[in-house]
Amino acid sequence: MKIPLYHNESGHFFEGNVPEHIAIIMDGNGRWAQKRGLPRAAGHKEGISAVVKIVKAAVKCGVKVLTLYTFSTENWKRPKAEVDTILKLPQEFLHAYLPELMANHVRIHTIGDIERLPFHTRKAVQFAVERTRHNTGLQLNFALNYGSRHEILHAVKEIAADIKQGKLTLDQVDEQKFSQYLYTADFPDPDLLIRTGGEKRLSNYLLWQLAYTEFWFTDSLWPDFSEEEFYRALEDYGQRNRRYGGLSG
Repeated sequence: MKIPLYHNESGHFFEGNVPEHIAIIMDGNGRWAQKRGLPRAAGHKEGISAVVKIVKAAVKCGVKVLTLYTFSTENWKRPKAEVDTILKLPQEFLHAYLPELMANHVRIHTIGDIERLPFHTRKAVQFAVERTRHNTGLQLNFALNYGSRHEILHAVKEIAADIKQGKLTLDQVDEQKFSQYLYTADFPDPDLLIRTGGEKRLSNYLLWQLAYTEFWFTDSLWPDFSEEEFYRALEDYGQRNRRYGGLSG
């Protein structure tokens, strides 16, 4: 889909292919806080403002799906105080911004094993999921207690169980069928992955789904990631020729 996008920093409109699905690794919250002599938890709280800005920008640009890496299965290894802060953020974010999300017709969804999350986190996200269920705008996915290897293993076990029970045959298992057993079964694979914070790795995020995704990295720490930089990522994406392993045009 091509639509005109307004690039605030350069002050011009450009026409480009807008990614249908954008996945973001929101890295750098803790380092943002440490650079300012603040506890790491302060960086995670500041990161909420960046989430709000980017969700609004995605709505404005006509993005259909936005998936945010909010809490990974590996994040449990962090200090308890930091983990507790991160897991309170969905509740704080949704309490403050759910009316605005409703006004913009945003539909909220989660991917990951949310059963292990604290009750207050699960209650907040489940309420938001139910409240926004019938919205028809941007689908906002929060990857909570998510790890791609865990997701893939879970899918393999579910497929094996269905084969054992006669619901599925081995010959029916192809890439399309396998994808239906993943948390992301209801939406397309990401067209664009954005990672902030200067790192250039996937960190166990959507490993199956990112097979042909375009990557865009920035040194900006997540709380500093602006709408202008988001638009630059989309502009860069719009200039790429996605060949999916085929020859260039």
